[in-house]
This record gives sequence, structure tokens and C-alpha cells, in this order.
Amino acid sequence: MNPHSATPYDYVDSAASVGPLLDRLGRAGRIALDTEADSLHCYREKVCLIQVSFNGTHCLIDPLAGLDLSGFLDALASKPLLCHGADYDLRMLRASLGFRPRNEVHDTQIAAQLLGIEEFGLAALADRFCGVTLSKASQKTNWARRPLTPTQLAYAVADTAHLEAIADALFAELRALGRYDWYRAACDRMVKSTERDRSRDPEQAWRIKGLKGLSHRELAFVREIWGWREHEAERSDLPPFMILGNPQIRDLAVWATAHPAGTQETRPRLPRNCTGRRLHALERALDRARRLPEADWPGPVKRAWPARPAPDTDREVNELMKACARIAADLQIAPPMLAPRAMLEAIVARRPRTFAEILECSPMLPWQAELLAPAILKTLGGEAAKE
Repeated sequence: MNPHSATPYDYVDSAASVGPLLDRLGRAGRIALDTEADSLHCYREKVCLIQVSFNGTHCLIDPLAGLDLSGFLDALASKPLLCHGADYDLRMLRASLGFRPRNEVHDTQIAAQLLGIEEFGLAALADRFCGVTLSKASQKTNWARRPLTPTQLAYAVADTAHLEAIADALFAELRALGRYDWYRAACDRMVKSTERDRSRDPEQAWRIKGLKGLSHRELAFVREIWGWREHEAERSDLPPFMILGNPQIRDLAVWATAHPAGTQETRPRLPRNCTGRRLHALERALDRARRLPEADWPGPVKRAWPARPAPDTDREVNELMKACARIAADLQIAPPMLAPRAMLEAIVARRPRTFAEILECSPMLPWQAELLAPAILKTLGGEAAKE
């Protein structure tokens, strides 16, 4: 137990402490789970701490301590899990430790959103349902650094200490509104989505935010500068933004296009760490972009699925957006929880004629399709929605 935290916890960082943890996990019903990673400090983020709470017990497991966690992960996978923002935790645990759940995963963030709760962050929910104020002091600290401070550890244990109480309150409200089945379907879809990595098209990955209005020539510079940044970030094991920010990439690309001679006196200011070898590498990237023939300049953005409908279908998309907004208002939830615009655009592009086709041509859950099918089929001239 640790006296520095308002919530007592066990810190598992030795082989001797894993056995007792496994014994207690075996008797647990459901387990509140959270993780901390080093995404703000390293190029390839990894899980640096695992927090679990169950049966009034709170444990912090250190995956950087060189432990054999196979038994722990297997036991964890067999239990129902309570998380907040589970998508991130499940992706990180799979990437870092090969973990996949075999039982139900509950996400209190999804539950809160389906109830129309506007402030659905963990701290807001802890205050709303438990009257507890959670500190945000350690959100951006380096979780890979050892030893962890008492402040970090207290922050970490608080992330799971109240999840069961929050979940029970949310579940009761969902059942009262008849939305618990909606919630379970949304959680199951979220878990399934974490089974695979999000695709990263190398031809599109460099297209950072803020490039609207840039010429093809300027985009050629953006692509080369972005590639240089990725290489430097990986080489230094730093997140890319610590090498050069996106706005700086844009400004540098615009400058380089307007100054083909590359006069350094007028160049936008670079970070202090961009000197020596790193600066020379950047200059070579700019030179490659300058010498690139026009035929090899990047073209317009190629949209991945869902494809944007043709301009003459904008009216139909807007009609569905209005219908979605009306239904969401009646349910007192945010319209994107019912159907985001991209989903409606995909449906219009594929023009389903029946309820079954709506489900086939989009990732809509059955409850979402049931609510929106009348509007979709009416707008697109399909058959009446069937029971």
C-alpha cells in the first residue's frame, strides 16, 4: 500500500508481486482497466503502466520492469472489463503486449454519449456521479521515466478507482431509457475495430492539417519536409511534433516555393534543435523538392472511403443531416452518435433501396439504421422501411 495516495494501491514491479495479483484476479468479477503511455515523449508509443481496480483492490502494474506478464494478461482477457475511452487502451495493449479481450468490454465514454451527457470526460463523470475531483496534473508527464513520482502514481490509480461506480450509474440510466442494447452494440463494434491497425496510406500520410489552398509545387515541399521530419523523429525516438510542428512545415514549404534560391536569411525560424546534421538533412530534403519535375508533384487529395457524393447529391446528404439532427434532438444525444456526416455521405453514394441494403453498404448498427431508415429510403426513393 502507498501512503501518498488517497486511494491505497499495490505497485506490481517484481516477480514476487505478480503471484498475489493473479490470485486476487482469479476471484474478481469485472475489472476496471486503464493504461498510461509515452506518446508525448517517444516516436513509437508503448504502454508504460497498467491500472486495474476490482473488489475494492487497486493495483498498478509496471510493464517496463521486465516482468513476465503473460499470466496476468491471460487472466485479464477472461474478465469483463470497464474502461473509459477503451479504443485507445485496447489498441495500445495489443500493440505493446499482444493483448486481446475475450470477454465483454464496457466503455463509460460511449455510455455517457448515448445518454446525451455533454461533458463525458472521466473527470467530469467522476464529479457528476461520485462527487470526486480528479487531478489532471500528470496527464502529459513522461510515463516511461522511472521511478514514477508519488503524484503520477496517485493520478494513475484514480483513473480506475471510480470506474465501477460511474459505470453502474450510467448503466442504470441506459436501461431506464431502453438504450442498453444500443450501448452494447456500440461497444462490441468498438472492440472489433481495435483488432486491426488503422491503415496508413504512405501516399496520404504526409497530408497534414492546414494544407488547403497550397499549390502542387508547395505540396511537393510539404511531402519532402514531412518525410525528413519522420526520419528525424524515428532516429531520435521523439514524437514528430518535437522535431517540427505542422504549421512550421506549411510555412517552410510556402517559403521554399517563393525562394527557389533558398536564401537562409529569409527562411522561417527553425527550432533550436535543428542544427548540424539535422539541418543539413533538411536542406537536402528541400533541394530534392526543388529538383522534382512537375510531373511528380503531388496531385489533389485522394479521399479514402467513404467517398464524397457528387455535387448533385449534396441536397440528399443535407436532407439526411437534418433528419439525423431532428431524431438526435428527440433522443437528446449528439447527432454524430446517431450518424456522422461521412456515414451519410457513404450511404447516399451507394444509394441503398431497402433496409437490408442500408446495413450492407454502411457500418450502421441495427438500432441506428432502424431510426434513420425511413428518412434514408424516403430521401433516396427506396422501398418503405420494413420491420
